[in-house]
Amino acid sequence: MTIAVPSQSQAHADTAPHTAGVAQPPQIIAIYGKGGSGKSFALSNLSYMLAQQGKRVLLIGCDPKSDTTALLFGGRSCPTIIETSHRKKQAGEEIRIEDVCFKRDGVFAMELGGPDVGRGCGGRGIIYGFELLEKLGFHEWGFDYVLLDFLGDVVCGGFGLPIARDLCQQVIVVGSNDLQSIYVANNVCSAVDYFRQLGGNVGVAGMIVNKDDGTGEAQAFAAAVGIPVLATIPANEDIRRKSAKYQIIGKPGGPWAFLFETLAANIATARPARPKPMTQEALLSLFSDDRADGPHRLEPASQSDMRGSATVVKRSLEVVYDED
Repeated sequence: MTIAVPSQSQAHADTAPHTAGVAQPPQIIAIYGKGGSGKSFALSNLSYMLAQQGKRVLLIGCDPKSDTTALLFGGRSCPTIIETSHRKKQAGEEIRIEDVCFKRDGVFAMELGGPDVGRGCGGRGIIYGFELLEKLGFHEWGFDYVLLDFLGDVVCGGFGLPIARDLCQQVIVVGSNDLQSIYVANNVCSAVDYFRQLGGNVGVAGMIVNKDDGTGEAQAFAAAVGIPVLATIPANEDIRRKSAKYQIIGKPGGPWAFLFETLAANIATARPARPKPMTQEALLSLFSDDRADGPHRLEPASQSDMRGSATVVKRSLEVVYDED
């Protein structure tokens, strides 16, 4: 099922970011997807569009690559919370919000960061980062939306923190018409379903189909697990080139503005649901025979197969000791 798309000529009631106090608690949304699926691209443009529509938006990158905010700031990387905290601690100083949070056109943005490859646990870094955010006053900030960017293809518990601890109200999955990104999206749905069984409250608001080539597998997946398609971003060379050059395309009045106007409108009305995860066999069935090799009979291997020669099974003597 797909949520209705508003007109491309939809007018903006308020194009200037507002500064009034926020009466309602923020909508905290965690977006998950396979690395390279376009979640950082989608979030950066969505946050920009929401800010231009008058919303107070905080964008937090939770990917160790720290690339979420790079697109927002034209390719410039932000000092990460973890890196800055370590440097400040060594100098005997306290970390301040001014050290790690930066602004562009009404969007507030920061990166949690993470360890270098092979030098630590990214999940623990996320937990540590959120503890620091609480010390900096996270629960006292006045935002309409807090958007979190997470890797979905890392199974470490730290990356599932928002789902496991109800730190967000809803999850959005990003995927394309390929098996790997849909597999990751299904894993995220499985995590949401698992913690709902344990009494959790997080639901899946829907799916963003990125790099859509029209083959329809991502839409079929969304329908099968019972979540709506919030936006469909086409596989387009202009979008690819602008994204590679760190250009925001979610600007009101731009040629691609309607994509993120659609996404913003659908997020505002989405009702987080408990998904129905698919089995591996069901996932494969989404793809035509020419795109996925069919299931084969599982033929057990023997010791002879493993050794490349006939094997004589040697009996072993098992010694059983009586309990005193």
